[in-house]
Amino acid sequence: MRNSQDDSGTSVPPMRQPLRWLWLAAAVVLLDLGTKAVMSSLLSYGQPVEVLPFFNLTLLHNTGAAFSFLADHPGWQRWFFAAIAVGASIALTVWMSRLKADEKLLAASLALVIGGALGNLYDRLVHGYVVDFLSFHVAGWYYPAFNVADIGITLGAIGLIWESVFEGRKQARRNH
Repeated sequence: MRNSQDDSGTSVPPMRQPLRWLWLAAAVVLLDLGTKAVMSSLLSYGQPVEVLPFFNLTLLHNTGAAFSFLADHPGWQRWFFAAIAVGASIALTVWMSRLKADEKLLAASLALVIGGALGNLYDRLVHGYVVDFLSFHVAGWYYPAFNVADIGITLGAIGLIWESVFEGRKQARRNH
């Protein structure tokens, strides 16, 4: 393995075994599928169970993507979103395999997105829909229901944005 250099000429070695971060993706998948199985067995479809005044457990099936995007289409979206999940997971795993030693937040963020994508992919392939059950609401307004896979994807995306913003600042400081 060879070292790469950042913009300042400082040598940054490659991450040793970057794919070890896939344990985090596996943990997201297991937690996601486990919670979906438990909620599917305990909850009646569409019947909210109040946990807190602003939070319900409500079993729902989403044939679309985030915010039920394309859910009202006849079924082609199942395979479209499955293909996106497979392609994104492969691309993010390749990206992860090329990380530098100092890119731990990036590795964790990629793993969270991969885990979330694979958790929802399982649902799409096995059920034809994604199982959602976490429902937040306030003053009659309901946020779309979601699941643990969606949490992984969201946290991973936040980490990627954070890394992008602050890595740019680190690069700027190194160059001045």
